[in-house]
Amino acid sequence: MKRIVFTSTKASAGKTSMILGVAAARPTTSAYMKPFGDRLIYKRKRNWDYDASILMPILGQEDEPERITLGFNHSKLRYIYDEHGVRDSVVRMAEEVGGERELLLVEGGKSLAYGSSVHLDAVSIAKYLKATLVIVASGDNDEVYDDIVFMHRNLALGDVEIGGVIANKVPDVDDFEAAVAPRVSELGINLLGVVPFKEQLTRFSVRFLAERLFAQVIAGEDGLDNVIKHTFVGAMSTEESLRHPVFKKESKFLITSGDRSDMILAALEGDTIGILLTNNLLPPAKIISIASDKQVPLLMVSQDTLQVAKQLEALEALPMVEGKGSINTKEMLARLVKKYVRLEGLT
Repeated sequence: MKRIVFTSTKASAGKTSMILGVAAARPTTSAYMKPFGDRLIYKRKRNWDYDASILMPILGQEDEPERITLGFNHSKLRYIYDEHGVRDSVVRMAEEVGGERELLLVEGGKSLAYGSSVHLDAVSIAKYLKATLVIVASGDNDEVYDDIVFMHRNLALGDVEIGGVIANKVPDVDDFEAAVAPRVSELGINLLGVVPFKEQLTRFSVRFLAERLFAQVIAGEDGLDNVIKHTFVGAMSTEESLRHPVFKKESKFLITSGDRSDMILAALEGDTIGILLTNNLLPPAKIISIASDKQVPLLMVSQDTLQVAKQLEALEALPMVEGKGSINTKEMLARLVKKYVRLEGLT
């Protein structure tokens, strides 16, 4: 069984998307595990890593969360395991999860260094599993090249097999191939692929937002798989909001306090695919009924509007299970990987 550990130079580089793309682009059977969870959610009365909870159903993998993730908290892991315990547990997990499958795809934490203090950084995991390490770097030409040069100068990876680097979310692939790829080659680093930025992959569903914000779903559950194209923060007056260009756009998602009935009603009359009610305030029952009839999800959280808006800015879109109004990210990522990543050099 071939084992590949995916890591990245920084958070939100696109490891999870590349893993799904590789799995979907290959005709062989694949399994997935993430030893150190870094996106904790509570689902089905269990702690899950969000990446795992999304990828496993898409890959048709039915393992329980504790079978593919060792833990989520540094202090707890440090208390339970020493280095030998971590190594033995990761090796055993890989054998059980991988089974008879031909390829095991292992996701590291949010960056190269994440998990180092508890022996669960991506480099250590690759050593335990005798796996190939693939590094995902993202951004414009200079950002990606800076990351590659820094790794070349400062990282001593010892006996770890380096499969290469995937440059992801690149604005102009042709420009990168002409200006940066030759310099990467001069460093002796294998550039596995250059994947372009796709705006469709930056969008997320209302369901994704509800799960990431631990929001309570008040109404409109049938619309949870709608994809958000525009977000409007309703902190101004309703009259001002109605004049705002974003408020008039299609597939918008509204964030406003639950006591802003006028704002919520105005949104429900337009092309709104979801509303996030802040401050733990419920609108009148009539509004909830209208949202239910229109299948517009009403989500409720305890934070205020400004706090929620800041959280949304930091959210990274992840692959979605295909649903109403959603793109099939599995197929899109498979096409991108087949076209732009040299799989023969990876698997």
